[in-house]
Amino acid sequence: MKCILYFAICFTLATICDAQTLGGIAEVSIIDRDNGAVLSPHFYRGEYWVAGRPGVRYAIEIRNRLGERLLAVTSVDGVNVISGATAGWDQTGYVFSPGERYQITGWRKTDAEVADFTFTDSPNSYAERTGRPANVGVIGVAVFRERQPLPAYAPPMIGQSSGQPEARRADESAPSESRANAATAQAQTLPSMPAPMPLAGLRAAAPAAKLGTGHGEHEYSYVNHTEFSRMQTQPNEVIRIHYDSLDNLLAMGIVKRPRPMPPAANPFPASPGQTYVPDPPG
Repeated sequence: MKCILYFAICFTLATICDAQTLGGIAEVSIIDRDNGAVLSPHFYRGEYWVAGRPGVRYAIEIRNRLGERLLAVTSVDGVNVISGATAGWDQTGYVFSPGERYQITGWRKTDAEVADFTFTDSPNSYAERTGRPANVGVIGVAVFRERQPLPAYAPPMIGQSSGQPEARRADESAPSESRANAATAQAQTLPSMPAPMPLAGLRAAAPAAKLGTGHGEHEYSYVNHTEFSRMQTQPNEVIRIHYDSLDNLLAMGIVKRPRPMPPAANPFPASPGQTYVPDPPG
């Protein structure tokens, strides 16, 4: 199935620690745009969480790790970041060239403009303001590999003097077929994220309103259009990242509160350093 999709024509280079990126065929990380830091993911009960700061702009950075194009259908709070529709796998997304890295910085408004992603209280999030509060606090990237064109059929040649050259041609055609089968097998066996754990108990422990993503200021962000034919109807990989404020992650036990270090006791507090016995007075 072919459809018109968005192709990112500008990309941002950044240095990212492997421990701060998630995914297999595509790497995904969340960037604090106010200071450029990559938000560290915390693994808890089968899910990844990051701590956002209220009022801060952020970006979803995706890098294609393969030598072929990928489609990344991206959602924030259950909303497609390009169309604004309630997110589904079969919708429009960003197409990444081999090895390309790109920062999705906001809700797409036109081919040349986005409204910034900003961490904000859930009631002020775009999803809740548009009547869709159920999935506030999660970022999703569904990655699809591209269907490759079938190899052109080469009709057999006539008039060979012996069977040797014909056998060699058959051997030469075998690798392309093997590669196609291997690619299909890889697409079907790539690991996906585990099923989400129930979050009701976690949310009950949070002391404050959970964090959502607001509809921030507009900025320039240029894209173009292209066509992309998916290898299969199901994503080859789904990456989920939950987010909330640091205070809420601490309250839910997702981030461990650091233990204060007791002050070191000095057995000889009146002695600034090594010395000798002084002479008596007089």
